[in-house]
Amino acid sequence: MIKGFSSLWTCLGFAALIAVSPAHAIEKISKIGVIAPLAGGSAADGNEMVDGARLAVDEINAAGGVAGYKLQVVVGDTQNMSVESVTSAVQRLTNDPDLNAVITGYADYSNFEIELMAEQDMPYLLYASTDSTRAIIAPRPDKFPTVWSLNASYDAYKTAMLPVLHSLEKNGRLKLQNRKVALISTDNPYSKSIMNGLKKSFEEEGWTVTSADLLPTGEISDWRTFLVKVRQDNPAIVINTDPRADNAAKFLTQFLEQPTNSLVFIQYAPHIPEFLKLTGEKATGVIYNLIGGTLPGNPRTAEINTRFQARFGYEPGSSGPAVYEEVMLYADALKKVGDPKKRLAIGKAIGEINKLTAQGRLSFDPKTHLAVQSDDGFPIQFYQVWDGKRVLFSPQQHADGEFRMPPWMKQ
Repeated sequence: MIKGFSSLWTCLGFAALIAVSPAHAIEKISKIGVIAPLAGGSAADGNEMVDGARLAVDEINAAGGVAGYKLQVVVGDTQNMSVESVTSAVQRLTNDPDLNAVITGYADYSNFEIELMAEQDMPYLLYASTDSTRAIIAPRPDKFPTVWSLNASYDAYKTAMLPVLHSLEKNGRLKLQNRKVALISTDNPYSKSIMNGLKKSFEEEGWTVTSADLLPTGEISDWRTFLVKVRQDNPAIVINTDPRADNAAKFLTQFLEQPTNSLVFIQYAPHIPEFLKLTGEKATGVIYNLIGGTLPGNPRTAEINTRFQARFGYEPGSSGPAVYEEVMLYADALKKVGDPKKRLAIGKAIGEINKLTAQGRLSFDPKTHLAVQSDDGFPIQFYQVWDGKRVLFSPQQHADGEFRMPPWMKQ
């Protein structure tokens, strides 16, 4: 009897030890939701976003986690970036009680989901379409204490091109045959606002805008109607502000079927690795610009790109490193606050961050919740594709190469 009684108490004691020590047996998990388009023309960008989040989370967890928590990535596919798809993805993620933050490169072009995040005090870090972000937040920044943009104002997209072109002409690197420009855009807030801003800038400097066409958003397989007019007008510059890599590749391929003596500028898309895969050597000479992109001379950029290459087998564009940095920003804030459920405190901590990132020195404008844009902060970067590589030629302090006349243009 005594022996049995002793054994019973031994078993009960072991059971009690398990019951009172769950924190030691089960890791505390804090989930981070990634919303991204994983189908259609933006799928390459969307998958890169997810890779960026997973890379950062794996590194954080390998180092022991943060504030006693291991992080876990959960993904919401925004598919074709329609309102319905984005709303559904956000709702699926935020219904999980263990979800404590949401990040993205972009979910759609209007960023309407900012309102959904604010309703739940959900820490939300996003990267693209800053015109839309500012339009939502600036009238009432106090209403969005947990929403912050890892990118700066897009105003420079509309005004910075002409000074760069003037500089290239002045130093003899660029020769333009006339003062005519042809523009085309797709009908979404990102592309359309940039095209309209460029149109205004060129007109104010006395240029003739030969076209300012607007096409429906989505996959575009044939740009030839616009290009017929380009060949008739023979402008010095041709600008396409549609950001989809597949559309941009078709546009360039069709332009090169009968190229004019024109500089070709394509908004953002050439920075997506898929564009270079689709175009190969044909892309040599194309220029584009980028706000919030990784800086080639930045040691942190080299570190992130090397890790991407080792883990996923490709060098990322801009969305992957941006989402990687978003995870790191959230981790910094969580470390400071200590509890992922204290969402307002985490939002405040994110807004106070001032640190060097792969995109430049990051701080936030409290009036817009955008990253502060400057050559010493987040600069606007001008690139040219040459032999399958992206060459940063402006601003000078960050440049890793020089502009050259495209091979289809007369020297």
